[in-house]
Amino acid sequence: MECPLGAQASSTDNRLQLPLPCLDAPFLFIITVPAGFPSPGEDYVEGPLDLNRYLVHHPAATFFVRVSGDSMVGAGIYPNDLLIVDRAITPTTGHIVIAVVNGDLTIKRLDISHGKVSLLPENPAYLPIHIDPAMSFDVWGVVTKAIHFLT
Repeated sequence: MECPLGAQASSTDNRLQLPLPCLDAPFLFIITVPAGFPSPGEDYVEGPLDLNRYLVHHPAATFFVRVSGDSMVGAGIYPNDLLIVDRAITPTTGHIVIAVVNGDLTIKRLDISHGKVSLLPENPAYLPIHIDPAMSFDVWGVVTKAIHFLT
């Protein structure tokens, strides 16, 4: 299956490519696992897990992106992470967004203050992008979840 609005990041500054396939895994279960003392496993089975219901709140307005680049590591977003992006959420200050600036896609934290818009990286090695009226700018969606791969 392929996400209708799927996307995949590919450059060092978190740009995107289309499309990214969706996953269909109907036989998953939610299990709470203690990080302290071990306990019998069946005590923690909560029931079936539907990843779409758990991760996607507005299916018609949601797409996925894969991250490359390290401008958002301070927010816990690392290269190769999978982000869930919701176009139905109105972007406000503090949201991490997928934005288009002069035709280039990027992942940054949105800051709107004193009538000015800026896109802020979460890595001191990168500079903020200050949006001025001469620039082409649009927000594609708000990042709602990050799936971090451990290997």
